[in-house]
Amino acid sequence: MSDLPKRVTIDEEGPREGFQSEKKMIPVADKVRLIEALADTGLKRIACVSYVNPKRVPTMADAEEVASRIDRKPGVQYSALWLNQQGLERALRGPLHVDGGVRVTASDTFSRKNIGKSVPDAMVEQRMSLKTFKDRGMPVEWGIILGAFGCNYEGELSTELILQRVQLALDEAELAGFKLKGIKLTDAMGWATPASVERLIGAVRSKWPDLEIALHLHDTRGTGSAAAYAGLRMGVTRFDASVAGLGGCPFAATDGAAGNICTEDFAFMCEEMGVETGLDIDRLIEVAKLAEEIVGRPLPGHVMRGGTLKAARRKVAA
Repeated sequence: MSDLPKRVTIDEEGPREGFQSEKKMIPVADKVRLIEALADTGLKRIACVSYVNPKRVPTMADAEEVASRIDRKPGVQYSALWLNQQGLERALRGPLHVDGGVRVTASDTFSRKNIGKSVPDAMVEQRMSLKTFKDRGMPVEWGIILGAFGCNYEGELSTELILQRVQLALDEAELAGFKLKGIKLTDAMGWATPASVERLIGAVRSKWPDLEIALHLHDTRGTGSAAAYAGLRMGVTRFDASVAGLGGCPFAATDGAAGNICTEDFAFMCEEMGVETGLDIDRLIEVAKLAEEIVGRPLPGHVMRGGTLKAARRKVAA
């Protein structure tokens, strides 16, 4: 299909966002085992841990130990998430990659629930982080809009509000001496639909045609793959996903399955449409089954059960 990109980049979120959402503690050895298995699937970027308050997210209390025990493979970027200056300082002391970026939450209520600060207060702390990046010579290239498609606390969010949040991210970066090359639109609460993805990306592109756009989508209401497809049709080439559909945000006030779009399902869909991913889907299926074994419950991935069409074609031809 000529209107789709030729290749996409899929960044893996499962070990970080997936394990932080589990109700039970996952042993360090199992976390490391999953991360190392994912590195053998062709993934080039794996989010491994979150440096967050262990009282609020107890399943990430072992972040330092997990980070120190990963046998890192050359050519793979193993990254850590931080949400405030304290978390950033912890991350910088560790061995994992730390992204410089500007995070702006769309909804003020979600900002308070997620990081314990209003949007204006969070931006004050962001300036401390941006100064840290500047002082260390670290690049800041991406702005991240959290909860860009809607909010379980505040409901529908206007396109105009999201454009204001994008402008805020651009302004804060410029104030610190950086120029952003892209904006990641995230949807931890599962409000994105094909229509809202097209509408919001179109609005951002109309105002800032040179900005790259990335998507971080969840499948909370079963529209994750459709929303990702809409993103593909709009020319988005960078997506976050989670093996087997692990994950969710513990502060998103969402019932039911709240995980990211499933890595192997999305990669399968792309490959069947002629969009290259560089990923070994058969290996991803094996890792998805490992993830399910580790958490001890069924996970929402589909290709891990149904198999690929490549395998089905071989079977029919045999």
